[in-house]
Amino acid sequence: MENFFDDILLHYKEGTQSLKEHLPKVTEGYFDFTEAAFEDGSIDKKHKQLIALGISIYAQDEYCIIYHMKGAVVNGASKEEVLEAIGISSALGGGAAFAQAVTLALDAYDHFANKKE
Repeated sequence: MENFFDDILLHYKEGTQSLKEHLPKVTEGYFDFTEAAFEDGSIDKKHKQLIALGISIYAQDEYCIIYHMKGAVVNGASKEEVLEAIGISSALGGGAAFAQAVTLALDAYDHFANKKE
């Protein structure tokens, strides 16, 4: 599973490029919107990524779990902060969110944290 997480992000980027070829305005509008949403503001990028991670776990969106875990790590989230976000998401999302959290999310954290070092 060493390249699993990187492969998933590449797959997402390739799909995005394919959609952009057919619907450039929609794709560009979506990314303009999301980039603006994740800019530093009253809430910094790290905390925005942790919020998005928690929502992704709750929604059981595997691509977003990986994407926002990477964003959280890149923006300086500690393992303790990630674990607290996982706890909150699991408290609201029940067993299904918990299962995503203790498997995919934690594996993604370990992958991106180890890449960073």
